[in-house]
Amino acid sequence: MHKLTTPLLIARKRDGQELSDDQIVQFITGVVDKSITNEQIGAMLMAIFLKGMTVQETITLTTSMRDSGAKLSWPEWKGLVVDKHSTGGVGDKISIPLAPALATFGLKVPMISGRGLGHTGGTLDKLESIPGYKVEQSTESMHTILDKVGCCIVGQSAALVPGDRILYSVRDVTATVESIPLITASIISKKAAEGLDSLLLDVKVGRAAFMKTEAQARELAQSMANVGNGAGIKTVALLTAMDHPIGRLIGNALEIAESVFCLQGKGPADLEELVCTEGAHLLAANGNVKTPEEGYEKIKASLHDGTALAKFQQMVAAQGATEETAVALCKDPWSVLPVAQHKTSVTCEAGGFIGDIDALKIALIAGRHGAGRMKLGDVLDYAVGIELNVSVGQSVTTGSVLAVFHHTRDLAGSEIKDIRDSFVIQQDPPVVKGLVIGSV
Repeated sequence: MHKLTTPLLIARKRDGQELSDDQIVQFITGVVDKSITNEQIGAMLMAIFLKGMTVQETITLTTSMRDSGAKLSWPEWKGLVVDKHSTGGVGDKISIPLAPALATFGLKVPMISGRGLGHTGGTLDKLESIPGYKVEQSTESMHTILDKVGCCIVGQSAALVPGDRILYSVRDVTATVESIPLITASIISKKAAEGLDSLLLDVKVGRAAFMKTEAQARELAQSMANVGNGAGIKTVALLTAMDHPIGRLIGNALEIAESVFCLQGKGPADLEELVCTEGAHLLAANGNVKTPEEGYEKIKASLHDGTALAKFQQMVAAQGATEETAVALCKDPWSVLPVAQHKTSVTCEAGGFIGDIDALKIALIAGRHGAGRMKLGDVLDYAVGIELNVSVGQSVTTGSVLAVFHHTRDLAGSEIKDIRDSFVIQQDPPVVKGLVIGSV
């Protein structure tokens, strides 16, 4: 097919026409080799934002981005390579216990995760609160760890999906971040470059999620499932609630501790439910079990019989921590992880039932104290975070401790009030809804 000039490519999408596979490949090639300018990239992204893309266009955009750099390949483990991706939320530590739980069933989990920008750190930041843990691993190291342990959780190599890295930096400054096709291509291209056979997508919905409404979340979930499957990966998407925090501990070291408690079979019920549900769908997708219900029980058993914890211990040691650190972490997390200088208890002023906990409000306070980055380059305080003493539906009396704030800097009186105000106390027991809203 005759190549169009870049302005004609942009005009074609601006006018709502469908781009051919060759035209999309031409665009991504030009993005990576820098023959297309940032101004032209911005114009194309805005045209996509305003006019959208068909499923086929989005699949081609995704595979072109996947093919824009190095790709991982695991031919000796064909059918066994799995991963999950979450759109993120408060207390979302599911990946950390899930990866070793999946590895206990012979699956290979080359989990490439990210850092956080906002209220709390990302999965990599949480893991870096473990002394010695190295998130940067070469492809050769990943292969060795997967062969020996079955799972690793690492950062993205600069060689993987450079097309996405360039597009994302321009999306951020051109108000085109919220485009469903662009979000889909960004997420799925990175997962496709991992050489996956199966993928579980956890699309969060609620006030502390990127997608605030179920309709928005379902549209994104459907798009990512369509494109994941179209790119040759068995893909299932779950919609899960993100109004309230997941688990009881929020913050980097605190969430590692709670992940260990989950792997000890002593974690909070909501965290265990999500780990088991997501693991169940991946076991079913790969044929390890006949139904997700059977998979749920298998993942749960691995959390309670010590097998998943043993895998986690091996992974931590394989990724740079000493054997002594890995053993101590899995026995008593607080003997290894950084602990805050100060702990301030916040109590309730009236009795009743916990009707609501505003996840985002609580997390933003922790973020301002160093649990998250307000801008790129900010240094995290791994010990900062919030320990919730109550959950939605629980009864409390006047003076009951609602939360304990772990901090280094002094806590202002207004911040104590903000934490207290994050908990809604009502006189009647609330209806407690399930975490899994639906699947695609």
